[in-house]
Amino acid sequence: MQNVHRVHPTIARRHFIRGMARNGAWAGLLIAISAAAGTVGYHVIAGFSWIDSFLNASMLLGGMGPVGDLPNDSAKLFASVFALYSGLLFLVAAGLMLAPVFHRVLHRFHWEDQ
Repeated sequence: MQNVHRVHPTIARRHFIRGMARNGAWAGLLIAISAAAGTVGYHVIAGFSWIDSFLNASMLLGGMGPVGDLPNDSAKLFASVFALYSGLLFLVAAGLMLAPVFHRVLHRFHWEDQ
């Protein structure tokens, strides 16, 4: 990694946008893998159809909560753990998207340490 000092100018806009797109792709990949894992979990543990499993996983990842009644205690436990995981995933994805922006702002105003 390149050593960036606070007296150096900020990177070019096209490099910044490329970095944002790269971080967005990583965040999207994490969300897609999580949606797939949640769909499989709902299908196997709760016995939902594939489309209902995907709906419930998507709703939890989006912060809305499960759609229907959960049939058994193992399904409720899975939904609880997946909801906690979804909250943490939201923070990770937001961090991936906002870190380059904050770094650029701090670098631009010379507030970051060497």
